[in-house]
Amino acid sequence: MIQIDDAGSGSLVGGTCIGILRKETEEYYYEILPVHLFNEYNFKNKSYIYYTTKVVMNAFDKLSVKKRERIHVCQGYMFEDTRRFLVRSNHSFTSIKIEDPLQSLIEKTFENYAISLGLPRDFIAYTKYPFHFHRLLKWVYADFDNRMKLCKRGWKSWQKYCNANVEIYYDKLLKSKFVCLKCGNRIQDNSEVKVIKFYSNRDNYVYVHNNC
Repeated sequence: MIQIDDAGSGSLVGGTCIGILRKETEEYYYEILPVHLFNEYNFKNKSYIYYTTKVVMNAFDKLSVKKRERIHVCQGYMFEDTRRFLVRSNHSFTSIKIEDPLQSLIEKTFENYAISLGLPRDFIAYTKYPFHFHRLLKWVYADFDNRMKLCKRGWKSWQKYCNANVEIYYDKLLKSKFVCLKCGNRIQDNSEVKVIKFYSNRDNYVYVHNNC
């Protein structure tokens, strides 16, 4: 059976991972949709759903998917055009919530991709909802000019919060449980830090090393 799913479509940072798995043999194919497909123009025109179909077609070619194979495809919006492709190409498929083994595999793939973009591993490993919009927004504001390029800028939520008023001041953390959201390293106790304060759904405080 073939499973088709996505990961990262709900993450402000980065593109989106499209993954295809043949369960019986554990053959796995994935591609990352580039983040520019989610800029204001491309997002409005749903360019990402057509690119998703191209990825699925590439996977079918790579894995030599046969018409007789059962296919489970995620029922989400990312596969709107893919489902039309499956109908046109006479593949038998079911739209369903995708579970393991592909679900865990593709989530790990996206996690590694996010780390390659600069998200601290600790930020992902120890945060309950690592790809929560407002938490990612704090990471973006830690180095805004560089990291805004990694965001899905076609989102209305991005357009709402990308011009927040920012206040910068300096403080000392006597007892620190924070990771510097610019370099990704731990902030030690008794450290002088730069604080970046901005408002989204609430007041947000971003702590970075003084020398970062």
